[in-house]
Amino acid sequence: MKKKDLISILDLDKKEILKLLNLTYQIKLKLKKGIKYTPLTGKTLALIFQRPSTRTRVSFEVGMHQLGGYAIFLSGKDMQIRRGETMADTAKTLSRYVNGIVIRAKKHNDIIELSKFSSIPVINGLSDLEHPCQALSDIYTIVEELKIYKNIEDIKKIKFVYIGDGNNIANSLLLIASVLGMNFTICVPKNYEPSEEILNKAYYISKETKANIILLHNPEKSVIDADFLYTDVWTSMGEEKEHNLRKKIFHNYQVNKKLLSNAKENVKIMHCLPAHRGEEITDDVIDSPNSIVFNQTENRLHTQKAILTYLLKI
Repeated sequence: MKKKDLISILDLDKKEILKLLNLTYQIKLKLKKGIKYTPLTGKTLALIFQRPSTRTRVSFEVGMHQLGGYAIFLSGKDMQIRRGETMADTAKTLSRYVNGIVIRAKKHNDIIELSKFSSIPVINGLSDLEHPCQALSDIYTIVEELKIYKNIEDIKKIKFVYIGDGNNIANSLLLIASVLGMNFTICVPKNYEPSEEILNKAYYISKETKANIILLHNPEKSVIDADFLYTDVWTSMGEEKEHNLRKKIFHNYQVNKKLLSNAKENVKIMHCLPAHRGEEITDDVIDSPNSIVFNQTENRLHTQKAILTYLLKI
């Protein structure tokens, strides 16, 4: 059977996304009930990390262990890639040893190249363009908060808002919202919009799914009637030299109590972490009763177990 990758959210159709959300629910429920679930016994996962990680690395390693398999961590600086070995040769080699690869890459094209020459599933653990595992976990967290496991289509009824930088997280959220037919508003400063190609794809998909995708530059206007409000760091990995400039440009895009006064009183706060507290979000918001940030964090484990189970069992 042909192998399946998860490099972009668009590697999954709506039916597959709903299947993964349901599988996440079932896997999380088994864990909470203490039911052993080890469908990946005897399977091995390679983790190639060219960038630092806390949640992605730990959740994939722990997840693989809980599923009965084994994970091998491969730091980019310790691999032969650093000395000039091609992604193609790395892919062909690992395909002979392991059952799947998760790669956290500096360049999205490196993941595409790895997948092209790999005979086993390749999973995007973050790139400069997308973070599909995070987006799937985020949507599951919303489903869980709304308790709509049996009728996920109800997710279309809520208003989901993202404020901040048009980065890899924003790109993946745009795509998954468009596929699921959600009401998704993205608010960013001018010249910091998401990928034009991805934005156009989202608009195109929304014509069929009836998703309501809105791009705004006014934070106060964007959060009106918001049910879920999401933000991320203003300066992503690899953009550190722009940090001081970005702090000035994004100043009015901070998620704070003043901004929340324009949203619903019970709006739920989301952040993929790590957070730069005092920049994109204030302590009194991220630590408030409205925050479901650490539910998101926990759900990375359960969602990635679903992804691994689905892809590595095919």
